[in-house]
Amino acid sequence: MAMTKTSTSGIEVRPLSGSIGAAVTGVTLAELDDDQFSVLRDAFLENCMLVFPRQDLSAGALEAFSKWWGEPVTTFFLEYLEGHHGVSQLFNRGKANSVTENWHSDTPFLAEPPSINFLSARDVPIGGDTMWCNQYLAYETLSSGMQDLLAGLKIEFNGDSLAGLSGAPEKLRTAHPVVRTHPETGRKSLFIGSPTITARRFETMTEAESFPLIQWLYQHSSQPHRVYRHHWSNGDVVMWDNRCTLHYAVHDHGDDVRRELYRITTRAEAPV
Repeated sequence: MAMTKTSTSGIEVRPLSGSIGAAVTGVTLAELDDDQFSVLRDAFLENCMLVFPRQDLSAGALEAFSKWWGEPVTTFFLEYLEGHHGVSQLFNRGKANSVTENWHSDTPFLAEPPSINFLSARDVPIGGDTMWCNQYLAYETLSSGMQDLLAGLKIEFNGDSLAGLSGAPEKLRTAHPVVRTHPETGRKSLFIGSPTITARRFETMTEAESFPLIQWLYQHSSQPHRVYRHHWSNGDVVMWDNRCTLHYAVHDHGDDVRRELYRITTRAEAPV
């Protein structure tokens, strides 16, 4: 992981861990220009996720910032703010109703899972941290024998539980490669999920046959030395690459405290 870098435009990129994440200062996201975006893009592709402290982006400003990176995408199981395409509000729905308190990428069961996720913290309590892990390193640290075994395998990602919560009648199941290649960096990463929630079986195997290997890969992916844990503050904007990371939303702040963030994601191609 590179050391702190300061660009000619005054943007400072400071690594947040030895494996993933960087904090970016010296830029106002609501006033971004082409040269600054070029610096941010390079930092993003290198670090997989970026933290921008004290930006205080409104829903409109977050939408505008996301469009530098791609087209905002919507799904049928979320509600969106009127007048702001793709922007949803996240609230504290209580621990029992939390569906993100596990290592996951967002909506891997769609044919084209989103490429980049953005969160803007509006009103956050102490606690409620989010963790990210680097899936490039998860793949690259596998033995050559395991890499050969996984080549060509696909996982059937399963979104039935989320579809049920949102009242959708159809099943959400799509097979994607266990090892995917990033369309911009060309690096390979491990594309995995929970063996009891979204990644229950390999495409040509039963759940019973698939579970031991998927469980091992899942645990391998989130080893502590590949993880960054973010302590939220009001005004923080965080973006991460859904194609080469997993994330985990910790619900330790109680069911009765207020927690509000804006969220938006951008469209991507099918994993290959």
